[in-house]
Amino acid sequence: MHERSQAGSASGIALVILAMFFISVNDMLVKMLSDAYPLHQIVLVRSAIGIVFSLVILQFEGGFASLRTRHLGLHALRALCLVIANMAFFAGLAVIPLADATALFFVAPLFITLLSIFFLGEKVGSRRLTAVVIGFIGVLIMLRPGSDTAGLEANRLVLMLPVVGAFAYAVMQILTRQLANTASASVMAVNIQGTFILVGTLFWLVAGDGRFAEGLTNPSMVYLLRAWARPSADAWLSLVLLGLTSAVIGYSLAQAYRTADAATIAPFEYSAMPMSIFWGWLIFGHLPDAWVATGIALIALAG
Repeated sequence: MHERSQAGSASGIALVILAMFFISVNDMLVKMLSDAYPLHQIVLVRSAIGIVFSLVILQFEGGFASLRTRHLGLHALRALCLVIANMAFFAGLAVIPLADATALFFVAPLFITLLSIFFLGEKVGSRRLTAVVIGFIGVLIMLRPGSDTAGLEANRLVLMLPVVGAFAYAVMQILTRQLANTASASVMAVNIQGTFILVGTLFWLVAGDGRFAEGLTNPSMVYLLRAWARPSADAWLSLVLLGLTSAVIGYSLAQAYRTADAATIAPFEYSAMPMSIFWGWLIFGHLPDAWVATGIALIALAG
């Protein structure tokens, strides 16, 4: 039993690190597209492509029959949490530098650690609780409550978007653990992609013509509600890559949290932070300032 537990933890850690690499690529591509295309268009096209890959993987884990479930409500709630997490994070990412947004979002493992105590009954010792406190101090340093907002990359409401997304993401992973014995990773991935397609389609029907973006000045709201645009050839390449990465991310994370304790593998999600700093520097020419670097260091130390 102990050896199986160790094997599950090792595979879960490897899958999380793999997912974090593709998440960093995913976030970089979304930020590149955010100046020209609305978020709901990017999400819809990404998931329409991603679900094809997810359905292929599904054929190796029970086929279409495995999609039937007695826990439809939990699957729907899990998918909705990830939609909220993605929408909140990407809305902030349109304004906030990649490394900064990623660091704020990575309070998610701290939320997962706390929630795993109450909802999964996992044991979390004093060292992990201390790490949670250190991580939240890092977030406060990045948000700098009480200071002049002129020195910040964005106003605090926008800076809070990745944190809101992080909490929704944490709840989603707790639900992943609860569904571990009743659904395969591919089933969870297909459900997620299907929900994104549904939400993206509803956004397109209601706001696809851009009428709700008229007169708005907040960059995050404009990003959410601007009119659809015909993708260029380069944009189509990015969207196909987004679809492929989203399929890998959805499967890898679901499988990781199915096979290992949430509190054990969640800290390895911090591996995405140096990757995001690298992409932010390479693609967007941005490096964190001293305040942000200090906050990132504390959040990473917590991990």
